[in-house]
This record gives sequence, structure tokens and C-alpha cells, in this order.
Amino acid sequence: MLADTALAVMWVGLTCYAVFGGADFGAGVWDLLAGGTRRGQAQRHLIEHSIGPIWEANHVWLIFVIVLLWSAFSPVFAAVMSTLYLPLTLAALGIIARGAAFAFRKASTELWQQRLFGACFALSSLITPFFLGTVAGGVASGRVPPGLAEGNIITSWLNPTSLLGGILAVLTCAHLAAVYLCADAAREEDTALASVFARRATISGLASGAVACAGIAVLHADAPQLFYGLTHRALPLVILSAIAGLTGLALLNRRRYVLARPAAALAVAAILWAWGAAQYPAMLVGSTTVGQAASGSSVLSACLVVLAVGAVLLTPSLWLLYATFQRHAPAASEAHSRPPASH
Repeated sequence: MLADTALAVMWVGLTCYAVFGGADFGAGVWDLLAGGTRRGQAQRHLIEHSIGPIWEANHVWLIFVIVLLWSAFSPVFAAVMSTLYLPLTLAALGIIARGAAFAFRKASTELWQQRLFGACFALSSLITPFFLGTVAGGVASGRVPPGLAEGNIITSWLNPTSLLGGILAVLTCAHLAAVYLCADAAREEDTALASVFARRATISGLASGAVACAGIAVLHADAPQLFYGLTHRALPLVILSAIAGLTGLALLNRRRYVLARPAAALAVAAILWAWGAAQYPAMLVGSTTVGQAASGSSVLSACLVVLAVGAVLLTPSLWLLYATFQRHAPAASEAHSRPPASH
């Protein structure tokens, strides 16, 4: 019971990272595709305004998942980190480079510096979710055996299921970001920019669905246990994800951008929980179950108590942060058009 509770809490953290942190990565993808300096200026300004206050806070969820995996399921932590250290290292480097480039671009005054750091920020935002997706694919397809570095350090993440996971991660991040940015643009009363991101959200959403459908054949051939779980036990969650995704697209078409946000988030969350339900009770497919990997009851109890105390402090703080920066702020053009204050 304690082990299952710890696993559920960890999965909640993973879901939050996918829904909030994933949108940050997706914003970087749209930054990459915004166009030249002049044409993409408005889009990049909106992206910076939207993710600037929260992008660093969203990595709290990743740290939370890693620490809980290490504390509550240390054999799985050891196996995953030692077998999949290459994509994990590349993802970590991407997170570091992305954060540094985002900060330096805002502080730079020379155009060439802004372009250099902007390219670094955008490319890092593209490769980081891809490598994280390959890690998920390696675990889900059963290519991570128990023990230290027992799995193949190359094929464990360079395989059909991992590549499918990486591509889906990039597309879903881009979709989430576009949906969120629609509402941000509408709140700033920029209907043209809202329409641009609505169109991109629709395209990325349809692309995600197409890749997911094509991935059925990939999973059937390359990850049969995962395929069986997704088409049996986890099928209701898969259906929920599809319905939520289609609902989000319909809301975007009707310009109900605020309502489209939870629909898109639910679509991503449901597919993550479908993966968990399909694989449960295995944490390492074919070898290690939740009960076998779990730490002792005293350790699990201590972890859950500390998490409960931390949630009391963290949840209101994050809510206040998100709520504060979701308020309407005057556009840059409006601010510049105001007469200077008299002294």
C-alpha cells in the first residue's frame, strides 16, 4: 500500500512536469519556428512574457520525481540511471543550456548575441524533450534490466519505441505550448497572434494524433507487453486522452482558448497514466515489480510524510506564482505610447 501510494505520488509529479514543464519546452520549439528577427518578434515577445516568470520553477517537478525515485525505488533508479545515462546526460545538458541561453538572450543588447542565445534556447528546447521521451521509451519497452549498467547503453534508447516516445514528446510539448499561448495572446487582446498559435496548436495536435496512431504498429512489433496493456487495462485512459484531445481542438476552432487549456492538459495526462496503468505492477518490464523495488516501510512512510509537509508549502506558492503572472499586462506598444510621467 505504501509503495503504491509513493508510486502514485511520483506519477502525479511526472504528470505536472509534462503538463507545465512540457509547455515550456514547446514554447522554445515555437521560438525556433517563429521566423526572422522582424517577423518573429511579436511571437518571441509573447513567449518570453509567458514563460519568463515560471520556466525555472517548473523544473521543481523533475527534481521531485528523481528524488522520490531514488528514495522510494532505489533499484529502479540505479538501473535507469546507469543504463540510460547517455540520453539522460544529453537531456540534462539541454536543460542547462536552455536556461542559460534564455537568461542571456534577455540580457543581451547586440543583435548577434540575441540570435546566438536564441538559437541555443530554441534547439535545446527541441532536443531535451526528445531525449526524455527516448528514456521513457526505453523503460516502457523493457530494455532496462535490473542491476548497474546491465542494459545496452545504445540500443536501450535508440530503438523504435524510444524514437516514437521522443517524437511524441516533442509534438505534445509543442501542442501544449501553442494552446497555452493562444490564451495568453487573447488575454493581451492580440487576436492575430492568438489565431497564429491556434493554427499551430491544431496542426501539432493533429500531428500528435497521427504519430500516436502510427505508433500502434510500432508498439505491437517492438513493445508487445506495453501494447497489450494499452489495448486492455489502460484502454479507457487511451480513449479519454483521444476524446480530450479532440475536444481541445474543437474548442480552439471556436476560439474558446481558456477552456482548451485543461482539455489539452488532460489529453497529455491521460496518456501518461495510460502508460503507467499498462505497465503496472512492473517498474522494469519483465523483471522488477513495484513491491520488489520499493524501499522499506519506514523509508516510504518518512518520504510520504515529508512530501505531505512539502506540498502544504509548495502548492500554494506555485498557485500564487501562476495566478500572478496570468493577469493581464499592458502590451509593450501600449506602454511605449503612454506619455511620460511628470516630475
